Amino acid sequence: MMDRRNFLSFTLGSLALAAIPASVKAEDYRKLKPSVWTAHTVEDAIKNLYGTLDMTMKGVKLKTPDVAANGGAIPVDFSTKIPAKTVSVFQDANPESAVIVYDVNPYDMTDYSIKIKMGKPGTITVVVEGQDGKLYAAKKSLDVAKGGCEG
Repeated sequence: MMDRRNFLSFTLGSLALAAIPASVKAEDYRKLKPSVWTAHTVEDAIKNLYGTLDMTMKGVKLKTPDVAANGGAIPVDFSTKIPAKTVSVFQDANPESAVIVYDVNPYDMTDYSIKIKMGKPGTITVVVEGQDGKLYAAKKSLDVAKGGCEG
């Protein structure tokens, strides 16, 4: 038998969960802009996503290893304090350049940590589309050890 406290807790929890999907907005960039995901260069992917290559190389911090011991799981840490609309990651070592695009809002986190695959040495580019409509970016080149081990 359910007592009043459990009933209220269950009801309020259910109402909170029901309200969440209405407040979440996520764009499916694979459907909206398929040319981003088939672009073979970072420049083409950025241009297809944002319509411009005009970026300011500031406001974004990017950290990766100088030499990735395992090209199948390269740690990529990045952050920004810029109020953003989107955050995206690109790389130039694989056939398709786009890695991920996040829709963000003022309540989202500003520090990100992901792992990506790169088949050979290359450059990782993180682009932040600010609420002001400007693009801010950071780039970092890295080597990928052959055979998944350094040396």
